[in-house]
Order: sequence, then C-alpha cells, then structure tokens
Amino acid sequence: MGTIRFEIRKEKKDKDGLVPIRMIYQVSGTRKYQNTGKKLFEGNWDDKNQVAFYNKKLKILEKDIKEINRGLGDLKRNVEDIEKLFILQKTPYSATMIIDELNQSKTPETKKDTSSKELYAFIDRYIKDHRHTRVKGSLSVYKALKRHLEGFQNAKRIVISFDKIDFNFFTTFQNYLFSLTKKDKEGNQVKALNDITIAKQLSTLKTFLSYAKASGLEIKDNYTSFKIKKDNDLEIIALNQQEYKTLFNLNLIYNPAWDRVRDVFCFSCATGLRYSDLKQLKREHIKGDVIDMKAMKTDHKTIIPLNQDAKTILKKYEKDNAPLPIISNQKSNEHIAKICEFAGINSPIEIVRKYGNKRIATIYKKHELIRMHCGRKTFATICAERGMRAEIIMKIGGWKNWNSFKRYLNVTDETAKEAMRLAYSEPSKKLKAV
Repeated sequence: MGTIRFEIRKEKKDKDGLVPIRMIYQVSGTRKYQNTGKKLFEGNWDDKNQVAFYNKKLKILEKDIKEINRGLGDLKRNVEDIEKLFILQKTPYSATMIIDELNQSKTPETKKDTSSKELYAFIDRYIKDHRHTRVKGSLSVYKALKRHLEGFQNAKRIVISFDKIDFNFFTTFQNYLFSLTKKDKEGNQVKALNDITIAKQLSTLKTFLSYAKASGLEIKDNYTSFKIKKDNDLEIIALNQQEYKTLFNLNLIYNPAWDRVRDVFCFSCATGLRYSDLKQLKREHIKGDVIDMKAMKTDHKTIIPLNQDAKTILKKYEKDNAPLPIISNQKSNEHIAKICEFAGINSPIEIVRKYGNKRIATIYKKHELIRMHCGRKTFATICAERGMRAEIIMKIGGWKNWNSFKRYLNVTDETAKEAMRLAYSEPSKKLKAV
C-alpha cells in the first residue's frame, strides 16, 4: 500500500496569513498531490505528528482545529479504502489511479456522502467483476438492490454506509420496501413489491454484506439476527409427463423457429440444464452418453447422463457448429409460451402473492407461465414421477442440499396416488417374496 503524508504550503499563504494543507500520496516512488481544502496558520501545524493543534495566540478556535484533524483523518481513510478495493479485486494500481478514484467523490467536507458512495461503488465493482461468472438474472438482483438502497436513502434523507447497516437498518429498510407503490392499469396506487421480492432483496443484502466482510471490510454482525420471512410454499410451474411428451412430439415442421426453441426447452427438461448452461454447451462437453461440464451459475462440475430424448435432440443438430440452436433467453421465453399454447397446455394455475397483509390471487392458463427456467423444474418433476430417488435427481441436476432442491420438486397428484397404491397393494404377497 502507498504512503500518505500532509504538508502545509507556506508559499501559498493568503492575505490573512493562512496556509493550505495538501496531501502527498506515494506509490512505488511516484507521488501525487491532493488539496485537502483545509487551511490554518503555520503555528497550528505539527509536522512531526501530522496533526493540527490549538494555539491560544492564534485566531483559529479549538473546535475548528478538531474539525481540521477530523477531515484529514477522513481523507486518509478514504484513500486507504480505495486501496483495499483495488487489492480486493487483485488490480494493480498507481498513485494516479487512487487519486482519480478519490476525486470522483466529493471533497472531505462531505465525508458522509463519500462513505455512501463507497458502498455503491463496492456494489458496482462487484457487478462489474462478476459479469462473466454470474448469470444476468443474478446480477440484475444486485442492480435492483442498489436502486432500492438509493431510493431509501433519498426518501429518509439519511446516508447509508457499511458501518450503519445493522439490525435496525434492516427493519427500517424492510418497512420502506413494503411502502413502495406503483400505478396499476386503472391508475390506482398499488403495492409495488410483493413479499417474495422483498425477501429476495433483504436476502441479497445479507449475501452482499457477507461478501464484503469476507473481503476484509468492517461490517457489523448484529444484522445477521434479522429474520427474513420467506414463503416456502410457492407454486411450482413445470410440465408433467403427459404435457412434456405432448410438447416433445408436437409437429412443428412448418415453423422452424418454434421447432428449434421447443427442442432446446425439451433438452432442458431432459437434462436439468439451466439456460445459461445450455448457452455455453459445446460439443467437447458431450462425452459419449454423458454431459461433463461446470455449471455457469454455481461453478460446480456435474455429469449428466443423456436419456433417449436428449440424444434424439442432439442427433437432430449434429451437423451444426453448436450442439443446440440457442437464441436469446427473452426470445426463447416469448416463443415457448406460444408453443405451449399451441400444444394445448392450458390448465388453470392459481398464483397467490402477498403484499404485506393483502393477499392477491390470480388465475392464469398454464402456457402463460411457462418460461425457459421451467425446463429445470420439469426435469425434477418428471424424474420424481418416474420413481427416481431424490438424491440421484439432486446429483444429476447439481443441487447441493435438500433445502435448495425441494422447491423444484413438484410431486404431482398422480405420483402421490401411485406411491400410495404401491405402498398398500397386496402386503401378504410382498411378505412372502421377502
């Protein structure tokens, strides 16, 4: 890390006899100078101890001397924090880079605003440094968190910094998120965020603080006791076996664009791969009867056995450069909803969302809710329907623990009925067989 010193500029004495203080910052033999915005008399400066001191013979008040020292201390800490960010990101830096970063924020007098900028700068840097290793959906959550924090800061007229985020902050921030409103189609003011979205924002903030703490920043620990209320009984939007087979066998020869999107979606249903992994799939990942690759979202290595449906789809595109005809996620989502409608996948689905103490239930036709991410849920659902053990589904799909997996596991009524029938059918014969 660089060295920081302060000096008074006697040659810049003003008409009142005051001299400015400037900072000297040095890295690897290169110096940069920064004006601190502070002035005092020569007789108020202790160069050896690098502090201003009160002198009764001079006109500067003792409280002003304390303010000068506080400002110099804040400036030094700001520089050190910027250095830590560069070190954290393993980015080589120069004296010029540090000072340039410092000058993007306000002067030392606005230290509170600067500390807030450091929090947002850390979020921005996290997003930038992880743009190639995180899916867009994950990074968009961090961007939304930053927007909500900035809105909260402006609404409450407070300054948010790392050292102010504690248990009470989470409580107040949660109440703010509950209070956000927007206009519906009729122009009425309604709640902007449902309970699930708010829980996701609070959970993301906790994750971000844990990352910042692991990176060496000082973070208060008492926020961890704040409990986030999550709805663990969410609707599972996935195809059942019959719907999947209908979609897989659908004749789309006269609509090549739909045909390709359907194949990619069904491949996800047959393998459990996320869209981000489908997009990065290369032929070298396909080794005989398995896919051997690292998941984009988790970076976990996984080996996925290829079933007959997956093999059929791969064979269809074996002459193409890429194993699958991937288009953008947005276009894929638009197409797959229409394809499912064409296939007659239109059973009613009730979606219930809570907005504070208000419960809103909406009925959709199933095809309206089908998106590319439903392929992974369909994989888990169909495997369970066919009797595959949960631990095997988890291994193939890359789920590491039961809590993260169980919400994807949609046990259908048909599966439950069949399991009950087998469990209680002809017990005497089973005993004889044993």
